[in-house]
Amino acid sequence: MLTQVEKFQHFVALHQGPAAFVIPNPWDAGSARILASMGFRALATTSAGFAFSKGKRDSFNCLDRDEMLANAAEIVAATDLPVSADLGNGFGPEPETCAQTIRLAYSHGLVGGSIEDASGNADAPIYAFDHAVARVRAAAEAAQGLPFLLTARAENFLNGRPDLDDTLRRLQAYSEAGAHVLYAPGLPDLEAIRTVCSALDKPVNVVMGLRGPVYSVEELAAAGVRRISVGGSLARAALGALVRSAQEVRDTGTFNYANDALPVSQIAVLMRH
Repeated sequence: MLTQVEKFQHFVALHQGPAAFVIPNPWDAGSARILASMGFRALATTSAGFAFSKGKRDSFNCLDRDEMLANAAEIVAATDLPVSADLGNGFGPEPETCAQTIRLAYSHGLVGGSIEDASGNADAPIYAFDHAVARVRAAAEAAQGLPFLLTARAENFLNGRPDLDDTLRRLQAYSEAGAHVLYAPGLPDLEAIRTVCSALDKPVNVVMGLRGPVYSVEELAAAGVRRISVGGSLARAALGALVRSAQEVRDTGTFNYANDALPVSQIAVLMRH
């Protein structure tokens, strides 16, 4: 097994490599093992996928830090790949809370994690600029000296604020505050993605599979993207397969869905300790 430092070194190298890479998002240890077996070189947790697996909505009010980090630790233990975590908004508004979350994430074996500027407050969904920057700075200071890559997320486009100028201003400030990777989920098109990448001096993460247009790895790499995640979309695809299979049984009384199921023998190999 690789040490945490070795995993971190591999993770950093991926961001500095010659091409964009995909970091898929498992939601539990089993899905992590399947993705690791397919040749992916790093993994990232998903709050949405984990929430669905627990019968919850993906929201700040439904998931707490302890259960999110416990899920992340199970994913870390399941493979030898570097794992970065979706750490939501740091699980609290205060900068010190964000810093504590980073330290706890590191203690759970993670080599990276993201802090977003969404507040969870419907009346003011995005933290004020100065406060948001202070939160990223505290998280970056907590990560300093640790084998931990901090991603800072600007959440405007997922919260009804499609303001590209403000998003760029925030990402540039988060970079200056010490974030290692920058991320603005929900950008509307390839031109916006290209604009963000060209305006920043750190690797940019883009998410595919959520909503809106879908671009290939090749197209995103040409636009300047370094890292591509898929959020909860793999978990939603798995739930879609479950629903379609159950509908077949309910509506037609047939079981043809089993033809597409993974063989037990293959699963046994993937899940062995």
